Amino acid sequence: MTVTIYDVAREAGVSMATVSRVVNNNPNVKPQTRKKVYEAIERLGYRPNAVARGLASKKTTTVGVVIPDISNSNFAEVARGIEDIANMYHYNIILCNADKRKDKEIRVINTLLEKQVDGLLFMGGAVTEEHVQAFKTANVPVVLCATTDEENKIPSVDINHEEAAYDAVNVLLSQGHKDIAMISGTLQDPSNGYARYYGFKRAMEEAGIPEREEFVRVGNYRYESGVEAMNYFLDQDKHPTAVFAATDEMAIGAIHAIQDKGLRVPEDISVISVDNSRMASMVRPQLSAVAQPMYDIGAVSMRLLTKLMKKEQVEEIKVILPHEVVKRQSVGTIQG
Repeated sequence: MTVTIYDVAREAGVSMATVSRVVNNNPNVKPQTRKKVYEAIERLGYRPNAVARGLASKKTTTVGVVIPDISNSNFAEVARGIEDIANMYHYNIILCNADKRKDKEIRVINTLLEKQVDGLLFMGGAVTEEHVQAFKTANVPVVLCATTDEENKIPSVDINHEEAAYDAVNVLLSQGHKDIAMISGTLQDPSNGYARYYGFKRAMEEAGIPEREEFVRVGNYRYESGVEAMNYFLDQDKHPTAVFAATDEMAIGAIHAIQDKGLRVPEDISVISVDNSRMASMVRPQLSAVAQPMYDIGAVSMRLLTKLMKKEQVEEIKVILPHEVVKRQSVGTIQG
């Protein structure tokens, strides 16, 4: 049978109110009484009913997290940052994988809100009008994590994706490359997709290099689309001397496609990306990449959410964290 707070009170010889104060860490309990209650809890195996406590306090101390792809190491790192800060502030998290599908994201958001979470973190996907409408129905704070909304009205934590791409392409330009191709994410995605494409475009325009339509391919962030896009570039009459990929996974696909054709990286074609996941240092040659502080994005997002949930003063609801270029072996100087 389920052990109740009444059973603990009877076992310890105290009132139910005293047991409640002990369970909720109220300081107004004598040490000797607190010890008696804890001993009774241990003997009986009592576990406080979180649902009942939530109904009483109107708080569940639970945060819902929507993750686009749980198998992606970048998002796993963000989730780790979220969980560490959540634990620090005594919040539990419910992590839901949405498979980068808008219909599933909307369904998961509504399900988490039905679970009466105290706050919601939406991670790393494109924020559409449907998402915004779902967030508006929430009566709890929402923070976007590793993404932003187009109107910049929803609190968020991210990097400047346009500047990250701009810096990556300038690394290639500084090594003498002019025939630079890009493997982009979907242009409907304002951060990983369009913003990174625009950063590429701006860097090329400032260098006085005209855009070549055949040197831009849209991928889906996955390894296979990197392979496919690189094979397309290699089939051109004149292939690029360097490739900028919007994600590490697509960049690694490009490296393997280059090697499968008997060409070398970086001697024949240089490759650089944005993300700097663990895979970047595992591939050979090691991948040069613009590093996103994924753990920090998760940690800062959760801290911002705790402030909003506790109605603390927040100076800035749009937080942009710094990125940095990590140079490895996949970029070389153009020959000739």
